[in-house]
Amino acid sequence: MTTRRDALKLASLIPAAALAPRIGHAAPAPNPAPAHWLEGRPAMDLGHSFGVAWPRGAVSRRSGFNLAAKGAAIPAQSWPTAFWPDGSIKWSAHALPAGMGDAVPDGITVAPGAPGPAPADPIRIEQAADGIRLTCAGVTWDFAKSGDAVIRSASISGRTVMGPVSLVGQMGAAFAGVVTRLTLEQNGPVRAVIKVEGVHRQGQDATLPFTLRFYAYAGARHLRIVHSFIYDGDPARDAIAALGLSVAVPMRDAPHDRHIRMASDGPLFAEAVRPLTGLRRDPGAAFRAAQIEGRATPPIAQMAAAVRDKLQYIPTWSDFWLEQANADGFRIEKRTEANMAWVASASGHRAPGLAYVGGPSGGAAIAQRWFWQTCPSALSVRDAASDTAHLTAWLWSPRAEPMDLRPWRGVNGMESYDAQNQGLDITYEDYEPGWGSATGIAKTHELTLWACEATPANAMMETMAAANAASPRLMAAPEHLNKAGVFGDWSLPDRSSRNHAIVEDQLERLVDFYAGEVDRRGWYGFWNHGDIMHTYDADRHQWRYDIGGFAWDNSELSPDLWLWYQALRTGSAQPFRLAEAMTRHTCEVDTYHLGRFKGLGTRHGVQHWGDSSKQPRVSNAIYRRIYFYLTADDRVGDLIADLVDSDRTLDHVEIGRKVPGAKAYTGPKGTFDMGFGPSWTAVVGAWLTQWERTGDTQWRDRIAAGMQTIGAMKYGWLVGGAPYDPATHRFLGKGDTIGISHLSSVFGATEINAEIISLIDIPAYEQAWVTFCQWYNAPKPDFLAKFGPPFGSRNLREAYSRMTAYAARARHDRSLMARAVEEFFSGDEGLGTWDHDPRVHLGNQVEWPRLSTNAAAQWGLAAIQMLALAGAEIDSAHIPAHRNSPQEPRH
Repeated sequence: MTTRRDALKLASLIPAAALAPRIGHAAPAPNPAPAHWLEGRPAMDLGHSFGVAWPRGAVSRRSGFNLAAKGAAIPAQSWPTAFWPDGSIKWSAHALPAGMGDAVPDGITVAPGAPGPAPADPIRIEQAADGIRLTCAGVTWDFAKSGDAVIRSASISGRTVMGPVSLVGQMGAAFAGVVTRLTLEQNGPVRAVIKVEGVHRQGQDATLPFTLRFYAYAGARHLRIVHSFIYDGDPARDAIAALGLSVAVPMRDAPHDRHIRMASDGPLFAEAVRPLTGLRRDPGAAFRAAQIEGRATPPIAQMAAAVRDKLQYIPTWSDFWLEQANADGFRIEKRTEANMAWVASASGHRAPGLAYVGGPSGGAAIAQRWFWQTCPSALSVRDAASDTAHLTAWLWSPRAEPMDLRPWRGVNGMESYDAQNQGLDITYEDYEPGWGSATGIAKTHELTLWACEATPANAMMETMAAANAASPRLMAAPEHLNKAGVFGDWSLPDRSSRNHAIVEDQLERLVDFYAGEVDRRGWYGFWNHGDIMHTYDADRHQWRYDIGGFAWDNSELSPDLWLWYQALRTGSAQPFRLAEAMTRHTCEVDTYHLGRFKGLGTRHGVQHWGDSSKQPRVSNAIYRRIYFYLTADDRVGDLIADLVDSDRTLDHVEIGRKVPGAKAYTGPKGTFDMGFGPSWTAVVGAWLTQWERTGDTQWRDRIAAGMQTIGAMKYGWLVGGAPYDPATHRFLGKGDTIGISHLSSVFGATEINAEIISLIDIPAYEQAWVTFCQWYNAPKPDFLAKFGPPFGSRNLREAYSRMTAYAARARHDRSLMARAVEEFFSGDEGLGTWDHDPRVHLGNQVEWPRLSTNAAAQWGLAAIQMLALAGAEIDSAHIPAHRNSPQEPRH
């Protein structure tokens, strides 16, 4: 952390003008911001938050916000999530009450101004010495500050319908969650957030630290839950065999009035603890209908005597189990009691992930989002025939094999760096014994927990399941976001010319291809869902899932950033949902949250944590920012904040330790080598986000320190990297040696530089960046004439076209812009541009010729930025017949 002394010293070294906000014209009052439902207006909205961007200087930090639906003001809760350097609001977040049917608003707009009406039944919070009581829509939820219950109880009109709610599981022995901290983060009236932190205990041992956030929305008798845990075990011996959230449910009704519901991809599984249908004798139509519909049966005296007098002989079913063992099938079983056989009940393809137990006197339902996608998962009801049932959402099913987080491969003679480099050359895997550990990775799940006054109708249960699975979401209109001037250079879709249409069509097809591949190739599973593969094997007609660095992508060359920019500009559900799942995955599983690699991520490989290259380019906050601001997701906000000191981890994790011919670092004590990109710019993404969110200038000063020292170097960004002092956040040295790397700008550096240059006025840094952008792709003779030898090597010419275009705009150089367009359409070391759909159908599979995710992601980002920077030149360009070339260095 920067001390006050460090800050004062830094301030003396950086010109005051650089730290002052750039002065622009006063922004006019903004128009109301429209927001649309990604997949259309839903039948039920469980409640969520969405973000809106505002132009610099347009909205005072003291402003409120008015939300309207088709022109009529509606209840909402609003808060700022980011500020411009002048203190005006850059991003605001907004929450609406939960709703269903006509109560789900549409035609929504957001405008600065006096807030609209209060909700009819606002959330109420009571804080006490031992916990927090939250009342919403008639349900009172009782949270404890300590103990083994994350929720002590939920009650309606004084009657307990559930509780306690506990975290359960097994890793060798059984464990249970223990609360160590309870925090009220937001207290209504529309939205309340309670954060619960703790550990899982096995006797005296504490393991698997967890964070739970519970979200209440006005009008809702449910809580949205975001469940996160960190794996801190030893993969050689600590295999998680079960992990779940369990709810105790009082069972007050007669066994034939106790209802079990499990959502499926067919008819709802709707049964009772003691069935009254299908018997040899008929209890009466009213009894059968009531049980099937989930209503209280008529008084027992009205039941046919032939059944009433023999009820005790009808077996009661105590336990029910839905197992989603894989993404392609689930089964439901039930049994009468422990130690009795399970009876197969139903089966299907993909369960939505909801289960309920209860009766006319009350009950509980729980649902897990991405239920089948994150298999092996399960839902169980235990002890339904007793006084207390236990309803559990199993995030990792106890019926599955225990998690195996051990390394996937042996040393194979690769003890030395030389052997490891030879292995890298053949399989593209950067292997090193002891560096492929899963210790420190994390996982987040989203759930919904309902407190029910009585058993919901079957149709309602199916609507609840669908709402949880779909997670309906509002998004601010792309036109408004674009006018706000956020996230650098991007434009709205434009098919007004043939060339524009060709580029737009390929952008759309690429997203559609990857969205389809997720399902066609089965990219699912607890640790895998959200990621995509790196490179295709055309010989096997299979992605290279088993070949070293060609397997899981782990954000290599920014596919998440490409998808987010496409979502920003189109407002379409397909890129948004693909990017959302990827963000949930990469910021948890591909990143270390504790231990020696904390703050770094793992390079692409067969296992998400298996490669020995641990770098900030993967944990990269730049990849998370767009999702955070569009959704106000608190978990992702936490993870970005956790990265602000990740630069310090490079003190003991040397990225370049294996580079052939590399010399031992001899710089000043406490310093180390750091690349400007992708390492420094990745950390800049975290600092920028913290500065925007808090207004605390220490984060701006960290960025400015690097900008000022890079700008002062002889060759600026062309140096590639330099000794770095984490105490002052400054680079050291004269920078008189050129050291270009093709990876320096393809992990978000291009995008984050566009932002920081517009926010912090350091002309020397801007010039250093523009010079790099101009000369990276320059013809070799021109480069040598300007700088002299050596030229070194280049790669990704197609991708770097957008940097050339950036320089052309900055220099107002039309010939340079023409060069940028030629580079983009050249396909050199990239994907290439087709004037038609190149996809080939092979049975039930689809192939895109000569595709890799590196090429797709960088073509996508280049296309989006070229359309924004070189629109007119693209119109007049000649698009040659498709060609591309391998992404290999050229000299």
